This record gives sequence, C-alpha cells and structure tokens, in this order.
Amino acid sequence: MAKYFDVHPQTPQARTIGTVADSLRSGALIAYPTDSCYALGCSMGNREGLDRIRAVRRLDDRHHFTLMCENFAQLGQFVQLDNAVFRAVKAATPGGYTFILPATKEVPRRLLHPKKKTVGVRIPDHAVTRALLAELGEPLVSSTLLLPGEAEPMTQGWEIKERLDHVLDAVVDSGECGTEPTTVVDFSGGTAEIVRRGAGDPARFE
Repeated sequence: MAKYFDVHPQTPQARTIGTVADSLRSGALIAYPTDSCYALGCSMGNREGLDRIRAVRRLDDRHHFTLMCENFAQLGQFVQLDNAVFRAVKAATPGGYTFILPATKEVPRRLLHPKKKTVGVRIPDHAVTRALLAELGEPLVSSTLLLPGEAEPMTQGWEIKERLDHVLDAVVDSGECGTEPTTVVDFSGGTAEIVRRGAGDPARFE
C-alpha cells in the first residue's frame, strides 16, 4: 500500500519532503508532481525501481529515462554539452523541456539508451519537485505517469493513490499539475531535433 503525502504546492513542508527523500534512499518508487504532469520516480541506484517503472508503463529498453535535476550545475555532471548546446539548454531551464544528450560516465549504464548512450535530463519549475531534489541531493530517475493505453497522464494525487496503490510505495500530492508532458528536444546529434511537442514552447528550438 502506497503512503500518501499531501504537500503544499508553493511552500512544501520540510519534514514531509525529508520523509519522502528518505523513502527514495531506501528504494521507494514514488509518484510526484512536476511543472508539466505527474511522474514516476526512483533514486539513480535503484535497479529494481527502474524495472518497476518499466512494468507500470510497459516500456521497452529503447525508452529514454529522464534525470530530474535540481539545477544546471547538477545537470552538467551527467550529460555532455558543447558551448552552443550549453547556452540553448541553460536559456530554457527551469521549465517544461526534456533534453536528450550524450551521457557522462556518472550515469549508470542501465539508464542509457542501449545504442546511442544518451539520457534525458531536465530541470523542473515546480516548488515541490525542486525541494525534493534539494533534499535528496541527486537526480531522480523519472518517467511521465502515463499508463498504457491511455491518452493523457493522471492529474489527481488521490486518483493515482487509488489506482496504483499496489505498485507504488508513495504518492506525493500537491494538487493538479496539468496533463501536458514536456517538450522533448534531442541534441545528441549536435543540433536541436524536436522529438515531442508539449509544455515548453518548441519555437525556440525550430
């Protein structure tokens, strides 16, 4: 049964955030809000958590997982950026974008695209997510909470708790956060390729 945490969307309670971070360090799989929609998340070292995300969403090994990063300094530890890409990504963060980039050696192999050796990264513009990442001290491995066969992600924490109670360890609810996933921009080839149009304005990368 998943624990349920009701968190204020602008001023998240530090004690609750600390409890959620501790559960992630102990191997939990959580559902949590972002600035685009709810996501599934686990710690980087949680191999079983990754398998559980794949099972919930029925993903194959070509799926790009996202490292949800607290800030640009942290993001830069895990992906390779030349000067032009650095400027483009920095100008668009924090916000509703996910960037696919070549990974550094800091990223566990199981998180990489098997052929491209790339990983998704993003910096969310959401107080609860940022507080959780700051407390955790490392990126969250994440995937949009979009269930198989459904057109849109779930938007209500109570509904996530009700439907996924048996497969999650915790649900962090800070109210509705929308149904539009991030805009995904692939920079792995050196230039911007828009893979998915979503919450972030794609015009700046066209």
